[in-house]
Amino acid sequence: MQSLKGKTAVITGAGKGLGKAMALALAAEGVHLGLIARTATDLEAVAAAAKEQNADIQVAYATADVGDYQQVKAAVASLAGTLKTIDILVNNAGILAYGGILEVPVEQWEKVMQVNVMGTYYMVREVLPYILEQGKGDIINVASTAGLKGAAKMSAYGASKAAVINLTEAIMQEVRKSNVRVTTVNPSTIATEMTLSANFTDGNAEKVLQPEDLAFLVVNNLKLPPRAFVKEVGLWSTNP
Repeated sequence: MQSLKGKTAVITGAGKGLGKAMALALAAEGVHLGLIARTATDLEAVAAAAKEQNADIQVAYATADVGDYQQVKAAVASLAGTLKTIDILVNNAGILAYGGILEVPVEQWEKVMQVNVMGTYYMVREVLPYILEQGKGDIINVASTAGLKGAAKMSAYGASKAAVINLTEAIMQEVRKSNVRVTTVNPSTIATEMTLSANFTDGNAEKVLQPEDLAFLVVNNLKLPPRAFVKEVGLWSTNP
């Protein structure tokens, strides 16, 4: 296992839920953080918690809607200017639309695709040059088990995550020979603000996946020796 201490990670959707859990878990490993989310107050709180977790790390943050390319360009430039290097990119930002194919408004369907798919692409396009320049690094794209199989009333979200799975595979095939490890993570339902508000789960901590579970998986995946990486992994609740 390799140490992550001193590396730098950029995380999207870092203001709460999965992104926050991954940020704090990486902070505990001594990883410098570049945090991106839409809400400044959320980012401020996570940044403070990360510094409390490890006072020796550097933490920078930038507000952005990852579905807006100009905002992504500005955010990544700002973080790179402060942090100087980027070793790890975690594409976690995502939104959900639940409803029948004729029920979800066209604009909402398009927004899901814009944030979940184009947001992932925009971030990779802006961050990958920094990783390639260093000659090695990691990209973690958080997709979903919803992207593996269609489900009623999940057309927008499922299709977006299926696209992320395919996109991630394509990127992996392109950059693997440049010592860049690209991993797709497909969690089933995790107790977050998004899934709780959609009534997908009651969040029972004894039975339902928690954000810390995904964070544990991601951190330990990153700690694999540089010669090895996990191409795709599914994370499920044992008996929800």
